[in-house]
Amino acid sequence: MTTSTEPSASPRTVWTLVLASLGAFLTSLDVVVVSTALPTLQDHLHASLADLEWTINGYNLAFACLMLTGAALGDRFGRRNVYVLGVGVFTLSSIACATAGSTSALIAARVVQGAGAAVVLPLTLTLISNAFPLEKRGAAIGIWGAITGLGVAAGPVLGGLIIQDIAWQWIFWINVPVGLAVMVLCMVMLRDSRGLRPQLDLVGVALVSTALFALVWAPVRAPSVGWGDPQVIGALLVGVVLMAVFLMWQRRARYPMLPLRYFRSRGFSTANAVVFFMMFSLIGSLFMIAQMFQLGLGYDPLQAGLRLLVWTGMPMLVAPLAGALSDRFGNRPFMVLGLLLQGAGLLWLALVSSPDAGYGTLVVPLVLAGVGISMTFPTVANAVVGAVPLEDSGVAAGTNNTVREAGGVFGVAVLVAVFAAHGGYGSPASFMDGFKAAEIVAAVAAAAGAAVAVLAPGKRQADAANPNTAPSSDTLPQAERV
Repeated sequence: MTTSTEPSASPRTVWTLVLASLGAFLTSLDVVVVSTALPTLQDHLHASLADLEWTINGYNLAFACLMLTGAALGDRFGRRNVYVLGVGVFTLSSIACATAGSTSALIAARVVQGAGAAVVLPLTLTLISNAFPLEKRGAAIGIWGAITGLGVAAGPVLGGLIIQDIAWQWIFWINVPVGLAVMVLCMVMLRDSRGLRPQLDLVGVALVSTALFALVWAPVRAPSVGWGDPQVIGALLVGVVLMAVFLMWQRRARYPMLPLRYFRSRGFSTANAVVFFMMFSLIGSLFMIAQMFQLGLGYDPLQAGLRLLVWTGMPMLVAPLAGALSDRFGNRPFMVLGLLLQGAGLLWLALVSSPDAGYGTLVVPLVLAGVGISMTFPTVANAVVGAVPLEDSGVAAGTNNTVREAGGVFGVAVLVAVFAAHGGYGSPASFMDGFKAAEIVAAVAAAAGAAVAVLAPGKRQADAANPNTAPSSDTLPQAERV
């Protein structure tokens, strides 16, 4: 059973928020740091475009495939203990990344690192949801989003400093002291809690992990061999079939990993669709923009990282405010407006980008997109965990983060394909041609997410359907059914 909710002002609750947020910080930091280092890795390790994609997608592939499993392990064996284990795997694999002598070794270590992150990230929201009462949860998730945003914001600058003044290996070494400190403090300061499932659904684990691997591997492989290649089509078909089998199994499993009744909630379903489009646009853009400043405009890694701060630093400023206000006004307004701002900013960026563009012309669109991301990120997370009973917050977070990482993988794959079709690495002008086309696609994806967010329930409907406040957690109002 889960532990009882503690008062939001207690020291243990504060430590829960800090330590859970630090885990999210680590997982987000590594995505951005590696993106900043891509040109350096291309030079030092003689990496091809496909190798560069795999340093990002290898991490995201394991991340997406194992997220539901990580949440289920926490429910079964204790969320604090499994969280510590996940941070340990992440830390050890960071050492392996730092000591890698080839792109193959680096990619392999990144896959393991993604597996550790898959355990860590869903449990961060579970730990916070169990520690904070419902009326304070949006604000707490907003702070979680801000600290996660700090990882995104610090990544380019920290990566630039390390790559320029030390060595690229240290972008991974910096994870080690933080990871060790989090592990020790969690064991001392946090209480353990469990979900209501006394057994792990091993059949479900095997089915969903294999299905997600096939579905995510296809877009990762597609830029190298083409979307019409038999292995890509075959992987997609296998993934769809196995996912259908997994869903059928969940209907009959005694302790399902993913109770399918939650998808009848409009809040749960729309939030998962929104996060797919948001991350498709965000991670795909991150892959391209980090390179644009260096290869398209000629900045060094540190200069590029500093200039990215106006985009990546926005969650630190806006996410806590959006999270707190969502407790009062609901999640839907922030998801809709946030994605519209994200799309508008990326479209604007695409239209003004050129090899001779001054940084001043890029600042406003980057800020606009950053504010949009900051408004959407915490409110999506709040909408998902608020749509299910408290004891299943890990399942909700795992589902949402699985969809989120899948969106990021598809975003990188699709934007790289668009980039390659319209430009290349031959010259700054050629790079910018491909960049413009890719960012227009990213803007369209954000707009699609905004259209889905319009369908989310308003605050009154969401509060009425919340299983932690409604009279019956088994019955959804008609307005909430889809």
